[in-house]
Amino acid sequence: MSAPIPFPDPSEVRRIRDDAEALTVAHELAAEFAPLAARRDRERILPWEELNRFSASGLGGITVPREFGGAEVSYATLAQVFVILCEADASLGQIPQNQYGVLGVLRELGDPAQKARFYGEVLAGRRFGNAGPERKSAEARTIFQGATRLSSTSGGLRLNGRRFYSTGALFAHRIPTRATDDEGRAVQVWVPRDAPGLSIVDDWDSFGQRTTASGQVRFDDVPVSPQDVLPVWQLADRPGLYGPGSQIIQASIDQGIAQAALADAQRFVRERTRPWPDSGLQHAHDDPYLIADVGRLQVDLHAAHEVLLEAGRVLDEVAALPRISAEDSARASIAVAEAKVLTTRIALEASEKLFELAGSSATRATHNLDRHWRNARVHTLHDPVRWKAHLIGNYLLNGTLPTRHSWN
Repeated sequence: MSAPIPFPDPSEVRRIRDDAEALTVAHELAAEFAPLAARRDRERILPWEELNRFSASGLGGITVPREFGGAEVSYATLAQVFVILCEADASLGQIPQNQYGVLGVLRELGDPAQKARFYGEVLAGRRFGNAGPERKSAEARTIFQGATRLSSTSGGLRLNGRRFYSTGALFAHRIPTRATDDEGRAVQVWVPRDAPGLSIVDDWDSFGQRTTASGQVRFDDVPVSPQDVLPVWQLADRPGLYGPGSQIIQASIDQGIAQAALADAQRFVRERTRPWPDSGLQHAHDDPYLIADVGRLQVDLHAAHEVLLEAGRVLDEVAALPRISAEDSARASIAVAEAKVLTTRIALEASEKLFELAGSSATRATHNLDRHWRNARVHTLHDPVRWKAHLIGNYLLNGTLPTRHSWN
């Protein structure tokens, strides 16, 4: 059994009422999280206290439908919340991503009792993680395949498997995971943190997003309640928003990284960078070449942000429809794919260009400015952006609708 973590006191968890309050709370948390972000990354200090503050803030429940007591904020607001948090600390900001992702699956597949129970838990401040794809093997040649099984036994349902890329699992009170049932169908199993046979291994050693603890989760004959199982195989034939809803969060994380990198570049140039001697200038921030580069980066940053928010508005339009068609679902996926291409590019460009603008002194370990590039490079590998461009082009040229899954 994995070590238990205490449940929040529901009486101390804020109940956010609307979009404006969600954004206000996100800004408040970002102001708290930003000052020690570089140190947490450098020393790999896991953000337990910060996540407790996140839980108490009520942000974890902002997508819960109003009929279940949540704020049901717009997708555009959800995207902006992640931009704000990830500009402050990209690793800490990424940790809740899977909570919103699995809540999106619950919204489309859960029965009324499951919704009432799980929504109630998240509104009480409990955190949901995720046991992600398996490592590549003969049984897991793609992220959709794997050896994790939910089996019927004489003693009830049992879960067995090894998962990786489990962002948020170490800090979570529930750990949903994908498995295959006895009929060969994909299911999602929402495993309680204290379930016998569940163990979490903090073996995440990537050079970026270092404190997400996105390591390994093991399920060894874990008993499972039938009420904790969602039939995700049904999503393949049901147009919806769980895929683009998950993807817009990924794009928002990259946008936050880009904004942090450009802000730090400007600050360093103004405060520390020396002018090139041939320029004849007293200050580096008067260098016309640096000024032009910052201007170009700002244009690209602004463009990516606006396309991201426009994608959120498209998702909001689709969500408001009485019935979502396959074309509606595809339109949402295309909008998010466009944003993902731009946020990926600006995250990588801004975090790399930072050093060219700021100069060699910016590479000193004491500043830890390389964390922006490391975070951008690692997180943008979440799913290949080349396939986003293909998805968009194939839709425009051939009318091919994107396949429906969490990466589209």
